[in-house]
Amino acid sequence: MSYRPRDWSTQPPLQDAGYKSTGLRGPSKPLVKAPQSLSELTGPVFGREVLGTLDSDLTRNGRVKGEPLGERIVVTGRVLDEDARPLANTLIEIWQANAAGRYIHEVDQHDAPLDPNFFGGGRCVTDSEGRYRFHTIRPGAYPWGNHPNAWRPNHIHFSLFGPAFATRLITQMYFPGDPLLAYDPIFLSTADEAARRRLVADFSLEVTEPDFALGYVFDMVLRGRDQTPMEG
Repeated sequence: MSYRPRDWSTQPPLQDAGYKSTGLRGPSKPLVKAPQSLSELTGPVFGREVLGTLDSDLTRNGRVKGEPLGERIVVTGRVLDEDARPLANTLIEIWQANAAGRYIHEVDQHDAPLDPNFFGGGRCVTDSEGRYRFHTIRPGAYPWGNHPNAWRPNHIHFSLFGPAFATRLITQMYFPGDPLLAYDPIFLSTADEAARRRLVADFSLEVTEPDFALGYVFDMVLRGRDQTPMEG
């Protein structure tokens, strides 16, 4: 199967005036298309053999002495192509801030507490129906210095690997009703309003686990007119 490129008309630009750091790291010249060979189309392949038993449960994979703090949630959905066909065996990795809005990273010096029982990362592989499922903690908002009084909305980062390393795509999932979405240059860098809505998960009482965690559904479409916006 040959690689089909993204529909760039629904994607955020590589450089955006509102998102200041893209001016420093975004390419200013036309991208160079690398020729496809067998290695780009077939490997390396990531499968279930790379997964640990707790990799998809962020409420448990970082425990040291107790439960992580914050609101427990379930995030699930399907990975689909432009014809709504499921994409099985897709490796999905997620990373996020903790409930206080802080990452476990030396660069993150936000004056918010770290959670010793929350690692903030996980991964899984989609099943035959293209479905994935994570248990995690709802991430908190945090300041990010892009402009005065700038705060990132609650979000989870998603990385998707297809049948080969060169097919990696990255996006972010947001939560419905978040008032910070209207002020966030990263979210707003996707100019198409319909495409932006595809970045916001749907609350689902059906996915919600009684007495344990609220449920959210976030489907990702990798190509076509209904494609989920991806980061360059």
